[in-house]
Amino acid sequence: MNELELTGRARTHIEQLERPRVALHREVVEAFLALRAAAAVEGIDVTPSSAFRDFQSQAEIWNRKFRGERPLYDRHGNPRDHASLTEAEIVDAILVWSAVPGASRHHWGSDIDVYDRAAMPDGYRVKLLPEEYHPGGIFERLAAWLDENLQRFGFFRPYDQDRGGVYPEPWHISYASISIPALAALTPDIVANAIQAEEILGRERVLARLPEIWSLYVANVGSPVSVAEAKPLGPADERDT
Repeated sequence: MNELELTGRARTHIEQLERPRVALHREVVEAFLALRAAAAVEGIDVTPSSAFRDFQSQAEIWNRKFRGERPLYDRHGNPRDHASLTEAEIVDAILVWSAVPGASRHHWGSDIDVYDRAAMPDGYRVKLLPEEYHPGGIFERLAAWLDENLQRFGFFRPYDQDRGGVYPEPWHISYASISIPALAALTPDIVANAIQAEEILGRERVLARLPEIWSLYVANVGSPVSVAEAKPLGPADERDT
């Protein structure tokens, strides 16, 4: 990926699917559809909530949270009072759950937030909060299936545990053979160049803290047990699921 693709300012690497409706890196499509098909055999409807997200969409999320138009949460998913927070605290609160524009893994088309549509009663609104995926949660079965099957299809969870940065996101899966090289290619300077060219609230504070943000929130992620094993299944393997 080039610099514009890495930072979500181009979508030349992206393929748009209609069923399910999702935008993915062209090299992720086959693996994700295979994962969905295998889960469907067990009655699980792996549905994308979010996949590719361009820079402007990430900036809108960031700016709306910064202005208090979208909720902020602490590290455990509890709501925070925007009006009582300083600008520095607002930045910290956003970073626990949302990436700085230009540094989101969703820019690459390799990362997908998923839920199980088959598990949802009528009228249920997906929150993408940890309790939905924990034991007793509505998506508990999906989380357990992903635990057992992600790497067979080349995926892993970058936010599998609390490393002091982004809080664990059991719904967030990443295609290793695209996301690992993308993270290696992305640099703080590339992110800074993208931020400086756009209207990002709190921009100067973010730029001043970018080395810290990079270390704690961008590079501080999990990885597959073995990247070499994290490849899509062939047809014969798919039949064994």
